[in-house]
Amino acid sequence: MKVNTNPAKGMRDITPQEKEIRDYVECVIVSTYKQSGFELIETPVVENIENLTGSKGGENLSLIFKILKRGEKLDFTKDDLTEDDLADLGLRYDLTVPLSRFYCNNRAKLPSVFKAMQVGNVFRAERAQKGRYRSFKQCDIDIIGDGRNTAELELIATTAKALNALGVKDFAVRFNDRRVLKAVIINCGFTEEDFDGVCITVDKLDKVGMEGVEKELQGKEYSTDAISKLMDALKSINENGTECLMKYGVSEDVVSEVKEVLEGAREYAGGRYDIEFDFTLIRGMGYYTGSIFEIAYKDLGYSIAGGGRYDEMIGNFIGEKIPAVGFSIGFERLVNQLVEEKFKVPSREKAVLLYEASGKYIDVMKKADEIREQGYTVSVFEKAKKLGKQLNQLSQSGFTKFAVYSEEGTELKDLSDN
Repeated sequence: MKVNTNPAKGMRDITPQEKEIRDYVECVIVSTYKQSGFELIETPVVENIENLTGSKGGENLSLIFKILKRGEKLDFTKDDLTEDDLADLGLRYDLTVPLSRFYCNNRAKLPSVFKAMQVGNVFRAERAQKGRYRSFKQCDIDIIGDGRNTAELELIATTAKALNALGVKDFAVRFNDRRVLKAVIINCGFTEEDFDGVCITVDKLDKVGMEGVEKELQGKEYSTDAISKLMDALKSINENGTECLMKYGVSEDVVSEVKEVLEGAREYAGGRYDIEFDFTLIRGMGYYTGSIFEIAYKDLGYSIAGGGRYDEMIGNFIGEKIPAVGFSIGFERLVNQLVEEKFKVPSREKAVLLYEASGKYIDVMKKADEIREQGYTVSVFEKAKKLGKQLNQLSQSGFTKFAVYSEEGTELKDLSDN
């Protein structure tokens, strides 16, 4: 029987060259976050299914990998079986839900304001396509227990610092607030029940334009008057930013908070990156209750980081309102872009020491150690009959120097010269 050697659909293998970049990027991000006082935790990839399905995770709830019950718990003899009858666990679709459960379970041992960091894989049953995987890594920082907007400022600054440390500079932080969205949309004449549907359409503005948004809203048979008022609001807010928000029903307190974050973030950025107010920024997670933000990089059609405030999620576990806000770097998107930009990991040069099969291998190993003491990372391989082809393959694998072992003298040479 022939074995399918491809990874499962939506999954992928990672080559040594890409793994080196991934490890370096993760190390820089974690180091930057630790310097800013965030503490690394780890949560299981498997969660109780009710925690996942009850989390208001938007469309991600339909993408959960559910795990069948086991042993006697799995009973196929029942009539009208549903997924709920068959599954009691699921793979996490993000790191925020597990963090919330973790906090509730360990609250007595944690500080009143807890600054958490998580790095790990999450799983979504996405439609597999280029750049979109069913298993992918996220790098999250969250502040739990602080309801002030200083938490947003710290998260934005720290995430930007991590990107700058990787040489990523041409990016913009887009900022909005779910309270602003809801106030404006309802002020235009839509109902509370309409809110999510209207947001889904407005979120497409950068893809379909104003006419496309208006046409889709009309297709959903919303009030003609409400649609007209919302289109006017979109134009006005796009031109005037936060200055016209109170005109559309946003409270003075919320407008003031939004302005404080924008002004503080811009002052800290000092021109190193842009801070923009974007009323059309939606973010799909239903658990967001206040500020929401993303980082757009160059002209890519997607963000490389995103987050927001979720003050009610933890309360759903323990019945007590606990403020929380988080920011997540889209690790896969960031790494893919760095690979495309020919990113090089700043590290010791890689050299290869070749030897004849007839030689004494222990002497070769000793010579490799001598070269390592000169500051090189050294790999040892048997010399191939077709040396030119071997050297070409080694060069493509990232080696920069080579030497052929000889008792008379072993000289390092540049691979580029061969």
